[in-house]
Amino acid sequence: MTQPIFLVGPRGSGKTTIGQALAQALGLQFIDTDHWLLSTSGMSVAEIVEQEGWDGFRQRESQALKSATQPGAVVATGGGIILRDENREFMREQGVVLYLRASVDTLTHRLEAFPDEGQRPTLTGKTITDEISEVLAAREALYQQSAHHFIDASLSPSEIVADILQRIPASGASKAAS
Repeated sequence: MTQPIFLVGPRGSGKTTIGQALAQALGLQFIDTDHWLLSTSGMSVAEIVEQEGWDGFRQRESQALKSATQPGAVVATGGGIILRDENREFMREQGVVLYLRASVDTLTHRLEAFPDEGQRPTLTGKTITDEISEVLAAREALYQQSAHHFIDASLSPSEIVADILQRIPASGASKAAS
C-alpha cells in the first residue's frame, strides 16, 4: 500500500491547492485536516479558538490528523500541525512529509489576494506581513525537522506537482531525504 503523503507549511503555502492536484495526479484520495476538523466539529477554526483557545484547537487538530490519515492519501495539514512533537513524529513515521516552503513576500501576497478570515484567525493581531514573518521564524526549524523533502512553493501549482512527482515514485512514497 502507498504511504500517506503529508503536506506541511505555513498558511498560504498552497497545501490544499497542491494537495488536491497531487492527489489527482497520483490517483490518490485527498484529505484536508482543517476541513476534516471543521466537518466533524461543526465549527470554524475561529469559533473553536474563540471557545476553546489555541490549546483546544491544537488538541482537536492532532485528533483530526490521526483520524483522517489513511494509506494512499495526500493529506494537507494545518499550518501549526508541526507545533506538537506527537504530530511531527506521527507524520514522519506513517508517511512521507513534504514541506512547502515560500518566502514571506509570497505568503503575504497569497493571503492578501485570497483572504479567508473565518478559516485563518490571526495568531498575533499584527499585520499579515509581520505575523507571517514572526510565525515563520518561530516554526521554520519545526517544518524542516518534520520534512523528508523540501519543496519550492513559490512556483506555479503545476510546477510544484511536477517537482514532487520527480521526488516521489508513483508506486509508493519514498522516505529518502532531499
